[in-house]
Amino acid sequence: MTEPSSPYPQLRVNSDRFRADFDELAQIGATPEGGVNRLALSPEDLLARAWFADKIEAAGLTVKDDDAGNLSGVLRSRDPAAKTLMIGSHLDSVPNGGRFDGSTGVLAALECLRVIKENNITLPVHLEAISFTDDEGCWRSLFGSRAVAGLLTEDDIEDRRVDNAPFRAALTRAGIDPRKVFHAERPSSSLAGYLELHIEQGERLARADKDIGVVVGIVGRTTYRFTFYGQAAHSGTTDMYRRRDALRGAALFIVRAHDAVREKYGDGVFNCGGVVVKPGAFNIIPSEADLLVECRHVNARLMSEMEMMIVQIARECAATHGLNFNSEQVAHVPAAHMDERIMAAIEQAARHLNLSTLNLTSYAGHDSQILSRITPCGMLFIPSIDGISHNPREFTHWENVIKGANTLLHAMLSYALAEA
Repeated sequence: MTEPSSPYPQLRVNSDRFRADFDELAQIGATPEGGVNRLALSPEDLLARAWFADKIEAAGLTVKDDDAGNLSGVLRSRDPAAKTLMIGSHLDSVPNGGRFDGSTGVLAALECLRVIKENNITLPVHLEAISFTDDEGCWRSLFGSRAVAGLLTEDDIEDRRVDNAPFRAALTRAGIDPRKVFHAERPSSSLAGYLELHIEQGERLARADKDIGVVVGIVGRTTYRFTFYGQAAHSGTTDMYRRRDALRGAALFIVRAHDAVREKYGDGVFNCGGVVVKPGAFNIIPSEADLLVECRHVNARLMSEMEMMIVQIARECAATHGLNFNSEQVAHVPAAHMDERIMAAIEQAARHLNLSTLNLTSYAGHDSQILSRITPCGMLFIPSIDGISHNPREFTHWENVIKGANTLLHAMLSYALAEA
């Protein structure tokens, strides 16, 4: 059986132009270690946005921004009523992060639109190269894509659970009216889909010696605050066998939870990334230990089971040491499955380019995870050296970036033409 051909088989991105964009952007917020520091809504992020808008205009595309600060370059279809196919990622970074995370996807999307425009290709959809606001969660994780998907709540802006005044001030400084961010929501009927190119942030592609990762799903994530309550006392004079040490109970929980998830849920993830101990003095037995814990799984049923197990372990550890315990779910993002038609378009594009593929689950969250709630979504990964990310040492060989960009180009063309 003959594999279907690409609709424009000779089309390729301009590697030199793409690389020049990449190197220019990497200088905005550059750090001495070779990474970037472009926290969402910071002066560096705003400078990157202005730079991106200039590039959009120079390419002859339409600059568009919405009420949540998402910034786009649009190549319009001849049909004003056409749906929009979005392609992109984010320009913001974690503190002292890498140059490739997010930026690669935004710049690849821009380059693909330039190539399509230069070749006078007419498509039945509008194309939109988009950079989403605060993907990394400096203020609110995946804020821009959640705004587009209509998933923002008053808690994200108002002071109902936490003090959001600094966030509102940052939005205002960026020219974003906090009262209007909900207006960024788009009706599902207006969208044809969303594609995202991203570095893998892991080692699976490199280990398998594959060029392109076809993302089949993105794990669900739940964050909890677990608090263990004991009794403060003098550490030197209190009997070791009669203590109600909150930190001891919390420490036992962390070890047991790690062991249990590895034993029972091989594809699951557990992490404790924040511990606050009170009173916090070396000679006082801890009366309170406050933990931020996270679990991830791509299977919703197993995710729910794993969460219940973790909470039960925490309760048991508290009881063992005579402690009181409280749990609060802080955040939850459900698992997402990528669209089969877009996955097929990515695989077809890779075969056309003689590139090898590997189906992968993403264990990191992405805008595709959010947008899959309202429109078909697809992601493709390119290899990361040693799996390092959120770090100045983050690196992907440029030839792999170009392989990914060309795969994105042909996948979006194939999918867009199928919308006709």
